[in-house]
This record gives sequence, C-alpha cells and structure tokens, in this order.
Amino acid sequence: MQYGAAWWFNDTIRGIEAQIDELMETGALAASVGMLTDSRSFSSFVRHEYYRRILCRKIGRLVQEGMYPEDIDTLGGIVKRICYDNASEFFEN
Repeated sequence: MQYGAAWWFNDTIRGIEAQIDELMETGALAASVGMLTDSRSFSSFVRHEYYRRILCRKIGRLVQEGMYPEDIDTLGGIVKRICYDNASEFFEN
C-alpha cells in the first residue's frame, strides 16, 4: 500500500508540505513514491522538480533544527529513493 501523492488539488507548496509531514509522522517518508502526475508530457517535469525542491527544503530545515542527522550520503539516498527508486520498484511490480 502507498500513501497517495500530493497532486491535483494539493499540487501546491502547502499541499506537498502537508503530505511530506504526514509521511514523516507515520514513518513512511523514505518508502514513499514521491510526486505523481497523470501524464507523460514535458510539462510534468516541472511538477516533479517543484516537489523535489520542496522535499529537499523540508529535509534541510530538519537538519538545521537538529531533527535529522547532517549526513549528506544518507539524506541523498533518502531523496533518491523518494524521487526515483521507490516509484521504479513499486510500479515495476
């Protein structure tokens, strides 16, 4: 089971941040499939980049607040899983 992505009506900074907060509170952030769109159009790339920037800003703030470790390899791995690996594995099966 996957927590639904923040898209369509929640495709905003607040909507995406709320989704990330929910995933963090349930311990499922690193296992999420990140941003989802309903098309394969070139304009969808912008939405994914928007999501990645908000995600990285959120993680960066948590590091600054001392809530996440300042470990670029671990954090980079989490972002890579959320933004690519998890979706690739989830939708492949």
